[in-house]
Amino acid sequence: MIIGLVVAVGEGPFVETPSYKGFRYPPEIIAHCVWLYYRFPLSFREVEEMMLERGVVVSYETVRQWARKFGPAYAAALRRRRPRPGDKWHLDEVFIKINGKIQYLWRAVDADGNVLDILVTDRRDKAAARRFFRKLLKGTGSVPRVVVTDKLRSYGAALRKMLPSVEHRAHKGLNNRAENSHQPTRQGERAMKGFRSVGSAQRFLAAFSRISPHFRPRRHRFTAPDYQAEMTHRFTT
Repeated sequence: MIIGLVVAVGEGPFVETPSYKGFRYPPEIIAHCVWLYYRFPLSFREVEEMMLERGVVVSYETVRQWARKFGPAYAAALRRRRPRPGDKWHLDEVFIKINGKIQYLWRAVDADGNVLDILVTDRRDKAAARRFFRKLLKGTGSVPRVVVTDKLRSYGAALRKMLPSVEHRAHKGLNNRAENSHQPTRQGERAMKGFRSVGSAQRFLAAFSRISPHFRPRRHRFTAPDYQAEMTHRFTT
């Protein structure tokens, strides 16, 4: 049996290698399960079934533990490798249900569609928008030239307070890039049958928003050989 995922998270400057000490399964198996869970809309039990078909006996609870421990580590490594974001940011928010209660998922992407950050809150008012902007600015270490949002007034109020010199374009039709970036999240949410808590939603989505897009290059821009080479590079990373 061959697991086709290379574990090389520790390569490159300033990137810490996750510790696999104390785990009886080899890192390749662990990484493959975590990749399956965050890359595709699969449940832990479905990952267990797919690994069993490959001759690897691992329980769904073990997969859950691996995803919880190594998902954030892999996502953090990818985050440190990401290119500097562009100066035009697109922000959007959608509702998600957590234990039957409506919460809000805020997301920011740059002009190339790269996810900059996400945040789960119980409101979408000015305070929540300011909280998201603080997290976003701290995480990226940069300030945009233009911010594109829908017409939610909370964005404008927060921007006037925190980034008064940044151009704000509030128009629903201009924000398709951010809105489209929510689609993979919806797929993952359906596979999980909803989230159990705000903390679990934040942890999953923070890792998912890094790992899943990493394996979703814009295929229409590549020839078949170039796409294969690009995916090989991304697997190695």
